[in-house]
Amino acid sequence: MAYFLGVDTGGTYTDAVILDEAANRILGKAKALTSRQDLAVGIGQAVDAAIAAAGVAVGDVALVSLSTTLATNALVEGQGARVALVFIGFDAGDLGRGGLTEALKGDPVLQLSGGHSHAGTEAAPLDLAALEDGVRALGDEVSGFAIAARFATRNPAHELAARDLIRRVTGRPVTCSHELSANLNGPKRALTAVLNARLIGMIDRLVAACERHLVQVGIDAPLMVVRGDGALISAAMVRERPIETILSGPAASIVGARWLTGASDALVSDIGGTTTDVALLRGGLPEIDPEGARVGGFRTMVEAVAMRTTGLGGDSEVHLVTEGLTGGLRLGPRRLLPVSLLAVDHSPMVHAALDRWLSADAVGEMDGRFVVPMGGQRGGLTARELAVLDRIDRPMTMAGALTSRLEVAALERLVARGLVMISGVTPSDAAHVLGRLETWDAGAAEKALRLIARRRTGAGERFAAGPEIFAQSVVDQLTQQTVDCLLEAAFGEDAGFAGQVAEDLARHPLAVAGLAQHRGVVEVSLRLGVPVIGLGASAPSWYGAVGDRLGCKMILPEHAGVANAIGAVAGQISQRAQAVVSSPAEGRFVAHLATGLEVFSSAAAALEAAEEALVIEASDRARQAGAVDLRVSVDRAVKEVEIEGRRMFIEATVTATASGRPRVAR
Repeated sequence: MAYFLGVDTGGTYTDAVILDEAANRILGKAKALTSRQDLAVGIGQAVDAAIAAAGVAVGDVALVSLSTTLATNALVEGQGARVALVFIGFDAGDLGRGGLTEALKGDPVLQLSGGHSHAGTEAAPLDLAALEDGVRALGDEVSGFAIAARFATRNPAHELAARDLIRRVTGRPVTCSHELSANLNGPKRALTAVLNARLIGMIDRLVAACERHLVQVGIDAPLMVVRGDGALISAAMVRERPIETILSGPAASIVGARWLTGASDALVSDIGGTTTDVALLRGGLPEIDPEGARVGGFRTMVEAVAMRTTGLGGDSEVHLVTEGLTGGLRLGPRRLLPVSLLAVDHSPMVHAALDRWLSADAVGEMDGRFVVPMGGQRGGLTARELAVLDRIDRPMTMAGALTSRLEVAALERLVARGLVMISGVTPSDAAHVLGRLETWDAGAAEKALRLIARRRTGAGERFAAGPEIFAQSVVDQLTQQTVDCLLEAAFGEDAGFAGQVAEDLARHPLAVAGLAQHRGVVEVSLRLGVPVIGLGASAPSWYGAVGDRLGCKMILPEHAGVANAIGAVAGQISQRAQAVVSSPAEGRFVAHLATGLEVFSSAAAALEAAEEALVIEASDRARQAGAVDLRVSVDRAVKEVEIEGRRMFIEATVTATASGRPRVAR
């Protein structure tokens, strides 16, 4: 017998399932806490437990597929390694376009002369000597490099030359923008390359951790990873292009939702520890975002499912709104380590601190907060940041890690780099207080919520009379923000509201009144016209109230908690190759291929040559990704104009797509 193993590594849990695809049934499933400092531990615990539950032999596992939300979470939370951008042929103003400056977060930029024209001819020579000097000067400050050259999609020569030099000098990972997208818009390609470079170390550690455990237990099967569009890609390829795993977990959840429910049209809402991901299933297929994946405020050039990802999950940070007199709550977007979870392994320290804070008359600014070291690359830190990091050598109270308020900003920088994690009150803690969850230390959760409920509003009143009342307020706020997420997605996908801002529509007074079924001189009603499939281990704790508010059918599948892991092994492999054919002068047609420019005397010859090259490229990529039984399709998008009754060729985009099923062990 041959079985498939699906693994999903999320911010809080790692899930594993054993799937008998031939019989269309789940044989075993398991969950384990994601072990951030050594991902292999959590992966191993989940995989071993799932195999034991299924009662299958490891030698019968024919395919392993991995999905993850780690890349998505990192972008939503603004985390990632320090990288350098090599910016070739652009001016200083280009750094301010497309969100590039925000994505860089102060990381170094090497701005060089060079680049090409729209036609693919060299605009200026590449200054390799300046590049080598700049790279050597950076030393150990960065973990990798992103390269973006002007019109590199029309001629990648300067990006390739820069890549070869950086690899020779540093040996560090390098991302070229033209390898991630064939589209124009240099700053946006640069942003995508920067994010990719920032994620390489994280995804490499994840894949290596999974491979280590598979070898350890004796599983000899191909390892695949889910891309952001739901297709599969080999582990080797994803190490070079980790940006393709943004929305990997959400994409896998959509595939899993379809497999679990058979639903054809529905909103799929997957709540994890860090994010809530909402997408539309239409005709049994997920919608693909034509503008590229948008995550954490960044619009990338990565093809992915049309997904709205919001920093809202079971482990979202609980913010107290102290402006005004009444006060209020806001959740996310940052993920915290729940106090109840920290107390599982560090009970004496956590309870002693909570008891000390509760015995005081007033609640201090940092009371209820802890810091946990996560390890990682320390290059590029300031002296103050290094001092704070060296002090956090074990989980401790936040106040104990800082010597002055001047160090708060340094701590925030360490959190953004993923070197330190903050622990505090989250919806998961609230669920423990209300008895909806019993997984971690409910006593620590009760103390933490009792403490935070004592804080004062602008009117001087306590936020809540006790931990249970405050916990219910947190759950109510999560319900409201989830309703907002789903309404935004619904308005955004409804053609009747095209061109309007979905976020504004979801919060419009008429929408709010409609959900409340307002009855007065005016009667207003609003409900979703499709069911919602609620996914995630904690979905049953929250989504009943969400369905009631939206007036829709709420589907909570039996295996909703491991839908991502199911979707990881239910997908197919698909690879695309794309090129442009341009006409810079009458009678001259240029095919802009990955191997360089090829010139032809007719559009037909150029298009035929481009198709032939792209079919080979897409097929080779699909085979490298682990596909067999390939199916190849070609699409031409030709732009022409009519001048004095004569059709004039302007430009064409040629796309070849090769798809197939993943190769399995025999």
